[in-house]
Amino acid sequence: MTATTSRIAEPARTFRYSLDDLVDLDAPELLRLYEGASVPKVEDLSGDLVGRMLVSPYGGARLARVMRTLARWDRFPWRGKSFAPKSESRGEGINRVFSDRTKWFRFETFIGKSRAGAFDALQLDYDNPSNPPFIRIIKDEVRTLRPGLFLGQAWIALRGKETLGLYFALESR
Repeated sequence: MTATTSRIAEPARTFRYSLDDLVDLDAPELLRLYEGASVPKVEDLSGDLVGRMLVSPYGGARLARVMRTLARWDRFPWRGKSFAPKSESRGEGINRVFSDRTKWFRFETFIGKSRAGAFDALQLDYDNPSNPPFIRIIKDEVRTLRPGLFLGQAWIALRGKETLGLYFALESR
């Protein structure tokens, strides 16, 4: 059994790996982790979480290599997301870009049905009038790998169809 195989076989409650470890996984491995992860509570994501873009299920090995290189680059523009729970069922947040002080693209959070399967996930809805149209079509969702480590999927709604665009991860630090 390889290290990658053993990583994806771990139940979410015992997942020991870090945000940076997820960068090396491919889309099928991330999907298996995502399906086995648990549903976070709205309040589980609070404050500034460090983010990593991971991989797209499209584009093959070459695009995956480029995305992994960018994800490891300390100057990659996307720094992560900031979350503010407002109640047990709703919250809000914003992306941090270029620095922890530059914040763009607000979203609302709530628990809802996942686009990836017959389970729930924390939904991040960007359909906010303050966001540009190309951001408003994004629907992120997040599941818990272990306390403080979250795996996300970014979905794009085009022509009435939602398509998985890429995986990302968030970690409390």
